[in-house]
Amino acid sequence: MPSSAPPPPTAPHLAPPTPPAAPAISEAPVTSPLAKTSAVPPSASVGAPGEAGAAPADRRRWFALAIVMTAAFMDLVDVTIVNIAIPSIQRETGASVSAIQWITAGYALAFAAGLITGGRLGDIYGRKRLFLIGIGGFTLASALCGFAGSPDILVAARVLQGATAALMVPQVLSIVHATFPAHERGKVFGLFGAIVGLGAVSGPLLGALLTEWDLFGLGWRPIFLINLPVGIAGLLLGAKFITESKAPRAVRLDLPGVALITLAMLMLIYPLTRGHELGWPLWGHLSMVGSLFVFGALVLYQRQKALTDGSPLIELSLFRVKSFAAGIAVQLTFGVGLGIFFLVWTMYMQMGLGWSVLRAGTTGIPFSVAVSVAAGISVQKLVPRFGRKVLQAGALLMIAGLLIYLWESERYGLGITSWQMVVPLVVMGVGMGLIVAPLTDAVLSEVPKEHAGSASGLINTVQQMGTALGLGLVSVVFFGAIGDRLAPEEVGPAFVDAFQQSLWWVAGVLSVIFLVMFALPARPRAHVEGDAHLEGDANGEGGVSVQGGVS
Repeated sequence: MPSSAPPPPTAPHLAPPTPPAAPAISEAPVTSPLAKTSAVPPSASVGAPGEAGAAPADRRRWFALAIVMTAAFMDLVDVTIVNIAIPSIQRETGASVSAIQWITAGYALAFAAGLITGGRLGDIYGRKRLFLIGIGGFTLASALCGFAGSPDILVAARVLQGATAALMVPQVLSIVHATFPAHERGKVFGLFGAIVGLGAVSGPLLGALLTEWDLFGLGWRPIFLINLPVGIAGLLLGAKFITESKAPRAVRLDLPGVALITLAMLMLIYPLTRGHELGWPLWGHLSMVGSLFVFGALVLYQRQKALTDGSPLIELSLFRVKSFAAGIAVQLTFGVGLGIFFLVWTMYMQMGLGWSVLRAGTTGIPFSVAVSVAAGISVQKLVPRFGRKVLQAGALLMIAGLLIYLWESERYGLGITSWQMVVPLVVMGVGMGLIVAPLTDAVLSEVPKEHAGSASGLINTVQQMGTALGLGLVSVVFFGAIGDRLAPEEVGPAFVDAFQQSLWWVAGVLSVIFLVMFALPARPRAHVEGDAHLEGDANGEGGVSVQGGVS
């Protein structure tokens, strides 16, 4: 996004924005999980408007929404905020290049490898419970990062951060999906998309400010310590306002599935994040090829697991839902494009143009604002009227923004200014905002709620995989255009040329996305709490049980 925002050249991971999903594009919307609360006292239920006890629940669930939105924002910012402070961390701790790589890659690997497992754990043990464990662990890991006395401790703490984020992030989607009835989710996710879009670029800017301010003489450490008050507040308020939900049917954690998905992700992502630094060794290529066989073994095992006890880690039946399968394909490809752009963009500004970290961070503000505004109106105003054409228009706008950027970079060269970048960044930002909220909306639109956690984890994992693939391609499309040994006067022109070549690659990826989007639902349907789905809930085949009401 994922997953997100521009890191410096030493940082192998970037997460572009990965907004949550809402069922605004739906042929068969899933019913509100709380439309049937026979096991819960009316006073404790969270229901659709018109149900007994709905008024108090309405107030409380909006508090819950604010809490999970803050957690999602905190995760997005934390992924990117560290990248800006890498030079300061390296100077103050004496970290080696390999350690610096792992400060960022360790988070990415733990996060990507644990997302599907985190989603399934929420289905089994309760999404509220896993969210609180995740945000509590994330806060503790942030403290360990902030007070780390050596590069090794910082690397270990970052891996812990990624692992706990993998417990927290899938629950954000699931909690919202399980708390709001279908007719309200368009409004909810329009707001959610705007907030998450704002987090895409604010991380580097906040990191630059905190690092330059050197609060209390702590240098780079406040970039991690800022999570403490936010995390503690989220933990306390989440315990009070978030309603528990879980899968209605008893399922067990698929440990062999966890091992296979973790191994496959590590075999794919580790060589991609370290390949350029290590000179693309043979074992890296063999590992990436081998990951395909492990993924194949995972699919075969999940099929068998579904037949034997009905508790697979990944619900392969989800891919029979056209909107989910198509949305996942777009999400993967979109991650590739963003993974290339944000990393190349940062290196272009900081190393090619010689701009300061703060100037590079502030240059991204128009992009961030444009993403937020467009994401906020896309689901609520545009998608109900124009359907998937909104997403396709977003892809075309992003391509147009890239072409404008290419023209300006060619015309102004090393003399280009931040103000001259505003137009292409705003056009690209509007295009991205038109994609992110409706896209994830389409992915989960027809997913049964009992599989919401698994689907959420899969969505985030696919986004991370796409970003990792994009970052791996940077070594080909960007570094491949730069000579190994450049004289000082050759660095700027070489980076400008490599930046331009990379933008053509991103434009090509977005063209593919535009075509794949034809597989998404053409028009949205009205959000109606259908009787058929209520019958499914009565039969125990759908919905999410509410355990114990609101604490």
